[in-house]
Amino acid sequence: MEATPRRSSPEMTEWISPSAFPDLPLNAVHIWRASLEIDRESQEKYARVLSDEERARAERFVHERDRISYIASHGFLRELLARYLECRPNTIEFTAGPHGKPAVSQVRSPFALGFNLSHAHGVGVAAVVRGREIGVDVEKIRPDFAGEEIAQRYFSEAEIAELKQLPHEQRATAFFLCWTRKEAYVKALGEGLRFPLDRFSVSLTPGGPIQLRADDAGRWGIRAFEVPTTSGMTHVGAVVCEGDDWTIQHLDWGGFENGQPKRSPQTL
Repeated sequence: MEATPRRSSPEMTEWISPSAFPDLPLNAVHIWRASLEIDRESQEKYARVLSDEERARAERFVHERDRISYIASHGFLRELLARYLECRPNTIEFTAGPHGKPAVSQVRSPFALGFNLSHAHGVGVAAVVRGREIGVDVEKIRPDFAGEEIAQRYFSEAEIAELKQLPHEQRATAFFLCWTRKEAYVKALGEGLRFPLDRFSVSLTPGGPIQLRADDAGRWGIRAFEVPTTSGMTHVGAVVCEGDDWTIQHLDWGGFENGQPKRSPQTL
């Protein structure tokens, strides 16, 4: 099974709020983060840019927090993509791949724009790239969820063995490092839930090298990041993108929207 080149995990991710919207070179990946804990005015603003289908889906959520999270994440995505495509957010049309992976309709897009969206517990993350397949995932570290039973169900034998070798206090973080890296890879493939999760492996030791072990690992590059929050809990994430010749920028949507350029690991 082929493996990607080894890369070290960043100890702390630096998020930048650009003073102007950045250009997207061919060999760059932009990762944007946004808080999904928004006020009523922002909810109404984002709801206005959604499609009729998206608004209808939002109304079907039973819990209010889930409805707000959906509106905020998909409104944020439309506003963000509209900046790259130089169009109005509500005019963007999406198509779906064979297994449901969304893409921008080429009718609306002046160039091939790859993107992927993930959100968890108040944090939204969108990855954007030109002309490449990409997948991103973000998760909140939850020790109560990171159980051995779930690992046995979703992780490969190699991942379970690596997890068991770690000190107990590192296992919750390692669990979610594994989870996000696996999810990002599957989303980049566009295969959805039909792809067997035990067919490939990722490294998961906190602070250790990041590695993807898969039959097509040479096709992909993988990176990891952190999103600190004011709650004191950290979200971890991963992005998998075609090739390994790309650089990455971590960008703060809230700071850009509010015209507050910053360069720091500031919390959401």
